This record gives sequence, C-alpha cells and structure tokens, in this order.
Amino acid sequence: MSLQVTNLEAELKEPQSLVSERDRAQYLAQLIEHRNPLVVSGWLGTVRDRALNLLRDQALPSTRDEDWRFTDLSALYRTTFQPVKPAIVTSTDLDTWTTSDLPIRIVVINGVFAPEHSTLDTLPSGITVQSLATAEEAIQPYLLQQQGMNEVFTALNTASFTDGVVIRVGKNQVIETPIHLLFLTVAGDVPVAIAPRALIIAESGSAATLIEEYGAIASSSRAMTHQESGEGTYWTNAVTEISLADNAQLHHTRTQREATAGFHIGKTAVAQSRDSRYSLTTLNIGAQISRHNPEIVLTGIQTETHLNGLTLAVQSQLSDTHSLIHFAQPHCIAKQLNKCIVNDRARAVFNGRIEVPKAAQQTNAAQLSRNLLLSSKARVDTKPQLEIVADDVKCAHGATVSQLEDEEIFYLQSRGLDRESACDLLVKGFAAEITEKVPSEKLRSQLLTSILSLIRD
Repeated sequence: MSLQVTNLEAELKEPQSLVSERDRAQYLAQLIEHRNPLVVSGWLGTVRDRALNLLRDQALPSTRDEDWRFTDLSALYRTTFQPVKPAIVTSTDLDTWTTSDLPIRIVVINGVFAPEHSTLDTLPSGITVQSLATAEEAIQPYLLQQQGMNEVFTALNTASFTDGVVIRVGKNQVIETPIHLLFLTVAGDVPVAIAPRALIIAESGSAATLIEEYGAIASSSRAMTHQESGEGTYWTNAVTEISLADNAQLHHTRTQREATAGFHIGKTAVAQSRDSRYSLTTLNIGAQISRHNPEIVLTGIQTETHLNGLTLAVQSQLSDTHSLIHFAQPHCIAKQLNKCIVNDRARAVFNGRIEVPKAAQQTNAAQLSRNLLLSSKARVDTKPQLEIVADDVKCAHGATVSQLEDEEIFYLQSRGLDRESACDLLVKGFAAEITEKVPSEKLRSQLLTSILSLIRD
C-alpha cells in the first residue's frame, strides 16, 4: 500500500526518472571505467573480474523498475564520480564518531582498513580482524555466497572495492563488549565513489554484538556530520556479508549518518544456519538519497530473526528501505518492525518482503510498518508484503500512518510544556522503541539528539 497525508494530485504522481536508458548505460560504463586503479591481486582479483563481467550484462535501475518505482536516482546519475584517493586522517577527526563505551573500534577510511586508527590491542581472545585485501583464500567460501550478490549495485561494489575488513568470531566464543565498525569517507572538492566492504563470520556457538556506522569527515580536518551540507559530494556503495553458523548469535546495529551532500546505497546480506539468532537494528538519518537492502535467508531450521528499523527524512531527503526475509526451512521465526518519521517535503519508502515457500512449514512471521508524518507535504510509501505458499504457518502484517495528535500535544501543554517540547517528547517516544535497542548509551543519546535537532531545523 502507498500512504500519504495529502490528497493533492501533484503530490500523488509517481516520480519519473529524467535519465534515459541510454544515459544510464553510459553512466554505468563510466563508473566501471573510473574504478579505483589499485590492483587487487590473486584470488580476490579474480573475484573482482568476475563481477566486472557480470556488470556488462546489467543495467542501472530507474523508476520503471518495480523495486525502484518510488526512488528516483537521477541526481546520482548526473554526478560524475572520480576514484577515491588515500586520505590522511588524525585521531582528532575521529572524535565525533567515537564514544568511550565502545572500546573495540575497527575503522575503515575511504574503503580501506585503517589499523592505525583501530583499537586492535583491545580485541578479546576469540575474535580476529584482518584486511580483506590481504586475507587468505580460506575466507573465499564465505564471500559472495549470499542471495542477491548479482544485483547491479552489489556487483559494482564487488568489481570496485580494493580493501575492506574481515571479522571472525571463533567457535563457542562469547564477545561481551560491542564491536564498533566505523566506515568513514573523507569528502573533498571532487565527487568520489567509495565501495566499503565487510565480511562477518560467526562460527558455531559464538555470540557477539556489532555496531556498524557510516559517516563522513571533511577534507579540511573539520568533522562533517549529517547535519552539515559540507563541500564534498560523495557516494557510499556499501556491502556487508554475514554468515551465522549453527547456534551462533549476532546482535547487529547499523546506523547511516552520512553528510547531506552524500549518497548512500547499502546491502546487508545474511545467511542463518540451524538454531542461529540474528537481530538487526537500523537507523537511517543522513544522505540526500539513501537506500538500504537487508536480505536475510534462513537456511537452517529453528532460526530466529528480528528486524527493527527507524528512518528519519527531513527537508528534501529521500530514504528507502527494501528488506527481504526468505524462509528456506521450517520451524523458523521472524519479527519485523519498521518506523519512519518524515518532515518537510521529504519522502520515505519501505518495502518489506517475507517469502514463505512450501518447504517452510510452521513458520511464525510478523511484520509492522508504522509511520509518522510531521508535515502536509511529507510522504511515505509503505508496502509490507507476505508471499506465502506453505499452508501451516502463522503470519501477519500491517501498516499505519499518522500525524501528531492535537489532543496529545494539548495534554502535554496543560502539564506545563511548551508546544515544541511537547512535540519533541512525542517524537522521542515514537523513536525510542527502536533507539532503545542500540547497545551503547552514548550513541543512543547522540542519535536521539540528532533526530530532534534535524526535525526542528
């Protein structure tokens, strides 16, 4: 279903991409030509070359494609991106992005693993971290094994990355302290494209917490947050692959706080083996145009999956979440809650697809999309989607859209709050159901402060 607060005909028109098929083909060819010239040798170089060959038979999406009908990428396609260059970053540059309650920090700058800015000496036993560019061929069985690896932007990442990070949690190892995986872009005067890559391997019986963040630093060594337009346009095209072995557990938080001059397209591809537990909490509050594709495949029986997402879109931002949960085995559980807060003339998109084939009997799946519109010009297009073939299942889905209620605001004002404080409290309460799942108190506080600040601006 597509829900919006206004009935004006002009507001209900679907976006029409202003970039022709020929232009998009030429643009993809240009992206391939402008890949980072650094050479990845050995087996990893072969992986890149295969993805490059795959791209030659693909096309960049437009609003004529069903999965992209509400997400017009014309602004991206009109930008000429150059290969990213090595960047010099100081510890001061990282201050905005680090907190004292996250001592285990792994930093990737412009797509390149930065051990000098990472706190590898604090790694507990049972976990290993290494550069993807120098990783041994033993990790190859885990790379590119997830569903959706042939999708055009994912293939472009594979054909373009020169490095990344591999995090491996050993068998039966329980990591109590959250792992902070920080992807930063150094934005300058020339638009650059970055292809961050991560591979997370959780061996059988292991348990860990991962906080994955995306943001930017200005080339002038001035921290550039999602609240600043900055002077640099950039594009983050990120891919994270996660493999959970039997009885493994991963609590995963992903925050996208790109600068407003940035574009962000990301994929989180997860495979869950028997009795594994996976939870993903996503927060998308940055970039002028962003898209996130969580794709979870339940390959083993008795798995459990929880997806919780919060999107904030303000001014003229466009933020899109397209998720997929595929049940390949019986006796599995999946719960999903997605929330959007949309203000000004911004637009949010949510499409959550749950696939239950014949083999996935006794599936328990629930999906809910809740949306809060703060402006008469704000729009949300939401489509919770169940595709069920199995006949012995318990599945449900729904969607709601609302505004702040005048009665609720009046009630809070009658208790001594001014109107702005009352609205802030209601928005904070709406967001808290998601933000409270962030396993860092200081990061959680930063996110709520940012959300309220952006709504007021």
